[in-house]
Amino acid sequence: MLSSVIESSVSHTPQIVNLDNGLTIIAEQMPVEAVNLNVWLRVGSALESNDINGMAHFLEHMVFKGTPRLKIGEFEQRIEKRGAVTNAATSQEYTHFYVTSAPDDFADLVPLQLDVVFNPNIENNAFQREKLVVLEEIRRSYDNPNRRTFYRAMETCFDVLPYRRPVLGLSSIIEGLTSEQMRDFHRTRYQPNSVTVVAVGNLPVAQLIDIVADSFEKTYSHRYNLSDNFTSLKFPENPELPFQEIIRQEYDDEKLQQSRLIMMWRVPGLLELKETYALDVLASILGKGKTSRLFQDLREERGLVSQVSVSNMTQGVQGMFYVACKLPAENILEVEEIIIQHLHKIQRESIKEEELNRIKKQAINRFIFNNERPSDRTNIYGYYYSQMQDLTPALSYPQIIQSLSKDDILKAAQKYINCGAYGVTVVRNE
Repeated sequence: MLSSVIESSVSHTPQIVNLDNGLTIIAEQMPVEAVNLNVWLRVGSALESNDINGMAHFLEHMVFKGTPRLKIGEFEQRIEKRGAVTNAATSQEYTHFYVTSAPDDFADLVPLQLDVVFNPNIENNAFQREKLVVLEEIRRSYDNPNRRTFYRAMETCFDVLPYRRPVLGLSSIIEGLTSEQMRDFHRTRYQPNSVTVVAVGNLPVAQLIDIVADSFEKTYSHRYNLSDNFTSLKFPENPELPFQEIIRQEYDDEKLQQSRLIMMWRVPGLLELKETYALDVLASILGKGKTSRLFQDLREERGLVSQVSVSNMTQGVQGMFYVACKLPAENILEVEEIIIQHLHKIQRESIKEEELNRIKKQAINRFIFNNERPSDRTNIYGYYYSQMQDLTPALSYPQIIQSLSKDDILKAAQKYINCGAYGVTVVRNE
């Protein structure tokens, strides 16, 4: 029965069109009375130089501050009048802008979304006002205990790769940025060959593609050309070496209600995507949900933690496999030792077939349930194509997970999870 569900969930075949101007359009008809447009750009904090760290996120804000055609606030007003929804997000390796509308409104709203993305004014007075907003967002991010802990863990995990830097940037850097720098950044980074536009919803595929292509042709001004003296920042191609010993970083944070323990390993990224699937399953076995090994042992049976989770975070060049716990400070060393014992056990004995089948079913069902809306589809298509120029990982995930064996999980655990060499971030609430 599960195999038939898998087949039906991925039987759709989104169409990919690469235009002569460099723009990529992905479209799929979906029988839901909505259409989602998602504009993905290969622009993010990890693709910035240190001296402008935070520029991509700051620019995301400024995109909504008016164009030669739209006054400040007019874009949002015209979107809201149609009952549509819009938003944006910036991460380490991408920025995306999206709008969901009724099918009848799609053709009218696409040009508005593309206009704000490709033709922002970035006027100096608006830039200075929005800088204060971004600086406040940075301040609030450090007031968030989970974010503070995450920043510290990323700094422990990565010595060189720019994943160690915050997406929002540092206040000291944001304060020194100028509107001219941002206009240059937009001019050089928001180029068609860095853009994937995804449209999914209840319109014919050909119509979706035509609307996006025509809207882009009308709104993209072509006034931006790469300057002769501009050199695109080359992202480091080589991952960092695995930890050679236990690296421990400890902090005190009186604002925490409970201490934090994060244990981490450097693992493959999108450059070696095949290697990550078994690690995804391993993360689920150890710490996703109330039936996972660490939750049952550390929380339910021993009562040593209030929360425990395990994640395999996949990024372009390198990922991070990590175990995160909230716990009393006095339990930190004991919990770390128990986690290592669990890892040793998996590396020695592998896992039971029924446990693997349960995890597979959970992972596949999460994938299916998370692809029921047009916005879900545009997110997964836009992410994989903008990062890899390939939709195969987005379409084949259930089959790949289903094909994994106990031996695959065992090999991944033995190869990448070194029980004698890893990173540790401890934050004590005392």
